[in-house]
Amino acid sequence: MRAAVLTEPGHLEAQTRPVPAPSAGDVLIRVASVGVCGSDTHYYREGRIGDFVVESPLVLGHEASGVIVAVGDGVSPDRVGSRVSIEPQRPDPHSRETRSGRYNLCPHMEFYATPPVDGALCEYVTIGSEFAHDVPDSVSDDAAALIEPLSVAIATARKAGITGGSRVLVAGAGPVGLLTAQVARAFGATEIVVSDVSTTRRDGATRYGATRVIDPAAESVHGLDVDAFVDASGAPRAVRDGLRAVRPAGTVVLVGMGGDEYPLPVSVIQNRELWVTGVFRYAHTWPTALDLVRTGRVDLDSMVTGHFDLDHVEDALNHDRTDGSIKAVVTVTPSQETLS
Repeated sequence: MRAAVLTEPGHLEAQTRPVPAPSAGDVLIRVASVGVCGSDTHYYREGRIGDFVVESPLVLGHEASGVIVAVGDGVSPDRVGSRVSIEPQRPDPHSRETRSGRYNLCPHMEFYATPPVDGALCEYVTIGSEFAHDVPDSVSDDAAALIEPLSVAIATARKAGITGGSRVLVAGAGPVGLLTAQVARAFGATEIVVSDVSTTRRDGATRYGATRVIDPAAESVHGLDVDAFVDASGAPRAVRDGLRAVRPAGTVVLVGMGGDEYPLPVSVIQNRELWVTGVFRYAHTWPTALDLVRTGRVDLDSMVTGHFDLDHVEDALNHDRTDGSIKAVVTVTPSQETLS
């Protein structure tokens, strides 16, 4: 099979690799669509994200969909031919975190495109059968791939306690910020304020659920008195300002990838008894995500602003530098249609 392989920061190489064989409990998936995430661009440009360092050739891509073409022992052959959205995780079923239901925090996790585990920018991948989620015909291959970042937004909204009547501030109108706004709207939030320094992104935010947009360079968010603040920007100033916009006993959820350390207004957190937490991936989100897309309460297809093929992955990784871009998707057309 063909694979786009990151061999060093800033350099991808087209390689031919063996098609993986599904182990017991696994399914083999012919990849259809792969979304490009900010983590992919970080690995491509810097070769690392925090403690995760690319030290050997790596296949990027963890937002993926496809079709099951073979199954391992213990998996019903009836699954062959199923269109699926891939939850790109392999937790240790025996870890304390997995057994408690928080498998996303498993310390032994093998996650697509996180060194040294290869991702989905190739023609075929394997995953545990329970992490290959069937999708209805009404959900496109692109949308099935983008269930993954939607799951981040769902995990974020759940942690933020967003429900009917909630007032929410979202900092950052990138893909996760826009998805969080959509989920907040679907969960019943009545006020969804989105802040971003980009005029283009602010203009797009109202399409995806924002009831109000703010340019943080021109207008302060202090005193908004929201129930929940979600930072999807990773910008230290946005976090500090957002904390001051939350009502007493409100919730702050940090999801954006920013600096490892920066100062916070501790007195505000203490005096208002704010709940401050982070989000690391997701758990038990796919059924909700698929239902939101199937019923039209979340629109994923319109967020795709660039399509690329497996020969132009570098262009896909640089699509975020294009004005008006939201999400790039790589469409994978296998050269090997039938497995022998």
